[in-house]
Amino acid sequence: MIEFKNVSKTYENGTHALNNVSIKINDGEFVFIVGSSGAGKSTFLKIIMREQVADSGSVIVNNYNLNKLKKKEIPKFRRTMGIVFQDFRLIPNMTVFDNVAFAMRVIGAKEKDIRKRVPYVLSLVGLTSKARQLPTQLSGGEQQRVALARALVNNAGIIIADEPTGNIDPEMSYEIVDLLNHINAGGTTVVMVTHEHELVRRFNHRVITINKGEVISDTAEKHRAEIKTQQEETTEVKPETKEEMIVAAKQEIKENVEKLREEVKSSEVIEKKNNSYYDQPNSDSDLEDFMRNYGINKDDIDYSSYLDDITENDGGDE
Repeated sequence: MIEFKNVSKTYENGTHALNNVSIKINDGEFVFIVGSSGAGKSTFLKIIMREQVADSGSVIVNNYNLNKLKKKEIPKFRRTMGIVFQDFRLIPNMTVFDNVAFAMRVIGAKEKDIRKRVPYVLSLVGLTSKARQLPTQLSGGEQQRVALARALVNNAGIIIADEPTGNIDPEMSYEIVDLLNHINAGGTTVVMVTHEHELVRRFNHRVITINKGEVISDTAEKHRAEIKTQQEETTEVKPETKEEMIVAAKQEIKENVEKLREEVKSSEVIEKKNNSYYDQPNSDSDLEDFMRNYGINKDDIDYSSYLDDITENDGGDE
């Protein structure tokens, strides 16, 4: 999905933003990019979005080779991802609905598809009731959710979030990342730059730390090992071959036969003890009271005739 190989970037003022960076982010991952101000985080994202071009090394995103990408191909490439900025970047004179719909209109989507898709995406971010309001009528957290809806509306495979919680309060910050978490659970790759270490701790995802243009730590292997362990613990081990399936089926049949035999033996013991096919009615004290009230003496009841009838009707077979 995203692969940097020995990527370096130096700006005209001499700032070494990235130095020999190699990172691979697979489909469906959620990755936090952390580091101090000026560490190179923003440059990393700008290269992914093709706002900047690496001086050396190779960059592959969604099967596009960004080093060789022509200028006319950039818009098409950017449609493969959704981008969420810290400052929202909403169009102030457009409603919430139209801000989200705008992302579909620029790619030539049909209006009937827009009318169907936009309300659905707004419902995902909890803004259905705000569809006709302007950005200035919303809180910071609501504006960021509009930006997130806009990033989602074209079914992008990657969501790039550049400090999406930088201008909102802590409670709303959690909600935004929780939304991104749910989006990621559906298979969308999420790359989020943040300086909020508390959020990183609360959401257990891969963390890449950049310092002075270099990757100084990456929890990729540790995180993947944890996921593998969780999958192994929750996945039932099943036979892999036809022969193993046959053996397992025979074993299950054998166990069921043994269980049935035990049940038959147990029923035979009960039958011999009671000398009948079923418990005698006079074992029920309530029934005894019932019979006495109606002038029936339990000692006068002959059950043998009933048993003979049952045996005859059954053909004598239990």
